[in-house]
Order: sequence, then structure tokens, then C-alpha cells
Amino acid sequence: MVKHYNIIEGKIVQSESEDSPVSVYFSPTEAEKNLLTTTMTIDEHTLNSALDPDELSRFEIEPDHFALIIKRPKKYSAEDNFLFRVMSMGMFMYQNKIIIVAEEEFPLFDDKRFQRIRSLRDLMLKLVNRSVGHFIEHLRVINRISDELETHINDAMENKYLHYMFALEKSLVYYLNAISANTNLIQKLKNYDTRLGFDSDEKEFLDDLMIENQQCFRQAEIYNSILGGMMDARATIVGNNLNMLMKTLNIITLGIMVPTLVVSAFSMNVRIPLQGFHNAFWVVMGLAATSVVCFLLFWHYKQKQ
Repeated sequence: MVKHYNIIEGKIVQSESEDSPVSVYFSPTEAEKNLLTTTMTIDEHTLNSALDPDELSRFEIEPDHFALIIKRPKKYSAEDNFLFRVMSMGMFMYQNKIIIVAEEEFPLFDDKRFQRIRSLRDLMLKLVNRSVGHFIEHLRVINRISDELETHINDAMENKYLHYMFALEKSLVYYLNAISANTNLIQKLKNYDTRLGFDSDEKEFLDDLMIENQQCFRQAEIYNSILGGMMDARATIVGNNLNMLMKTLNIITLGIMVPTLVVSAFSMNVRIPLQGFHNAFWVVMGLAATSVVCFLLFWHYKQKQ
């Protein structure tokens, strides 16, 4: 699927013309891949890398364009069960055109960052910046989910919520690796800023982008450290909740056994006291109730010791 866009008065506007300066390919077909590799001279390996979620961020300079592969969070769905994944996105910058390639469709220009576009290079940098911002948004969501799961774990008797926490911890590992790869990419752009034709504003934007990405990486590290450090404690809480449940069940079982013993003693097929007494039933029930009260008083006394 391909979409074309023009830049009109600093804004991204969708177009029907193939000659538009911005072309976006979502899940390109084999025919579209062939068009990109032949007509636009994009290296086939680099194009496939842009569609590979396991590919690391990188920067390459070709004779007529330069290519960027950046990492960004993948769109989350309920089937993922709290596992947040990452995806790759390729950007191929020519003199008067930029081609964007991604493995799945997602809102690309939905942020206010794209309300004032000065050039194609400015658009490229803002796409990288949007990726960093997207990571930060997901980290906040992961933190909120972690807090909610922690509340459930305090009362949980099963491992379901722990599995969700493990999924979040695994997600943070993916994010740390992706953000670190983006850091190397941004640093390489800074090293080649003059050769790539960045003006003073774009160079300053690169500096800000590096700082923001480093802060994003640090935030992911903190969340990962907290989540990993608390996993053992949360597993202990689940085990302790189960022990408390078993303790309560044992108390109930013992409480039932005591009056049962009294009633069973008067139910034997032998000669027993009160056999001829017409109120024997109520006497036996009274003894059973008294045994329960005595057991509860004894248990209360032991609890205070």
C-alpha cells in the first residue's frame, strides 16, 4: 500500500500524484519492492532490513540518496497480552524526495510536530523525533499498567498477573535495545550533519533530539530496574496470599471437625449416656456449640501470643 503527500505551507497534505515529494509504503507488495529497488535504486538488503522488526537502527550513504533505519514502538493489540514490541521503519532521502517504508500501517503524521515542515530533511528529523516521543508515551503506559497490576497482585491467588508483569519486563528489554540503537543512529547523523547538508537550525534540532533520546533511554532503564527489582517481592506476595488462604481453610476445617467429633460420639451404635433423656438432642447440640466456642477462644489466644 502506497500513499503520497505534498508539503503545502509547512503542512503535510495527502496527494494522488506519484511525483509528490513524500511517498509512504506500508507493507509493500513484491511489485512495489521491485519498483523501489530498480527505479529508485534502493538496495534490496536495506529495503528488507526496513521491514525486519529485528533489524537494528543504522545509517547508510548511497550515491544518490542516504538511508535511515530507525526503531519505533509497534502498534499494540489486546492479543499481545501486555507484551509491547518494536518495529523498524526505513527512510530513503533523495535530493527532492523522501520515501518511507514500514511493515504495517500506522498514523504517521498525526502529531503537532508536523504542522510546520520547512524541508524534507526537517521532515526526516521530525519523524525520528516522533519515534522517540512514541517510546516515551509507551513507557508511561507501561508504568501505569505496572501500577495497576501491582494492585491486583496484592490480592491475587494465581500467577496470571505475574505473567503479565514478566511480559512488561520483556517489553522494556526490547525498548532499551531499540532506543540504544536509535541513539547510535542519531549520533551518526550528528557526525555527518555537514555532509548531509543540515543547516544551523537542523543541527540544533539534532542536539535536542540526542538529549531527548538519552532521557528516554534513562527513563526506560529506571522502569526496567524497578520492575525487575520488584518481581521477586511480588512473587513472594502471591505465595504469601496462597499461604494465608490455606491457613484460613485449615481453621475452617478444624472448626468443623470439633463439633463433628462430639456429635459422632453420641451417634455410635452402643449404649451411651442420655440415651433415654427426651431432651438429649438439644444437650448434644449444646455440647457441639460449646466445643466450637472453646476452639475459637483457644485459636484467638494462640494468635495473640
